[in-house]
Amino acid sequence: MSLVRRDDLTPLCDSIYAIQGPNKSRFPFSNGFLILDKMTVLIDAGIGEEKIREIDEKRRIDILIISHSHPDHVLAWHALNDRRLLLPRETPDSVEDLEQTGLRFTGEADKGAYWTKMVAGGLNLQPLRKPDGRFGHKTVLKIGETRLEALHCPGHLDDHYAFFHRESGTLITTDIDFTEFGPWYGNPECDIEAYRKSIKSLMKLPYERVFSSHKHTVEKEPEAAFAAYLEKFELHRQRVLDLCRPSRSLQQMVAFSPFYRNRMPDKVLQRIFEETMIRKNLELLIRDGLVEEKYGQFRLTGS
Repeated sequence: MSLVRRDDLTPLCDSIYAIQGPNKSRFPFSNGFLILDKMTVLIDAGIGEEKIREIDEKRRIDILIISHSHPDHVLAWHALNDRRLLLPRETPDSVEDLEQTGLRFTGEADKGAYWTKMVAGGLNLQPLRKPDGRFGHKTVLKIGETRLEALHCPGHLDDHYAFFHRESGTLITTDIDFTEFGPWYGNPECDIEAYRKSIKSLMKLPYERVFSSHKHTVEKEPEAAFAAYLEKFELHRQRVLDLCRPSRSLQQMVAFSPFYRNRMPDKVLQRIFEETMIRKNLELLIRDGLVEEKYGQFRLTGS
């Protein structure tokens, strides 16, 4: 079939293919995952409208599954608005309202309004509609003869899911993505400890190959790739700890840009996400007795 001979398609097993998003699947794009069986199913709409329509012309897509509700995974979902839509059980109804989505992803009304204008508006995001169905942890998605296990992996986002094809050992980790940046937890509902736990739970699976939403397949030493990704949490923690010597306010730390290194084009969004990630590390450092706060200044305990 001409569809499976596309240059941007990578076979993962007999019925599952990865399809690369534009710009090497960097934000605002992501990889998609195509199941070709008695039905045709697409996981995530981050490959963009053009690619979705090209595939749909060759082989009609029956179902769209969203792994989680970040913009690079729902990007062109509207191209399949008339198809069956499946969302995670944890996805809130606020995804049906872009203003509420902005508030969810930033935590404050003014920041949320900026997100809605610059991100949703800039990407021409369409609010999701009510789904035709939902899936939860360990739901087995039956797609013809293909059985795909949905695995709830919170931390990156409350409704974040991975998928496992047990017969072939194919693990799709979505935004446990093995990128150089490391784990991203820049929204209020993100949780570092839950994120780490999710990664460790996936590492226990009998996988043969691993594929994420922003990197190519990991077939050689996937255990090492997981371990290196987990080490990024420690690197992030150490960067924030270093900023507490001497004492600094949260906004002073944000100005140092320990995560983005001031490389994000939109500095307002950079500050919003950076502040959230720094704050989440500070909370754990204070809990562990390594950092203390006094008069809005954070410093090493006892310094």
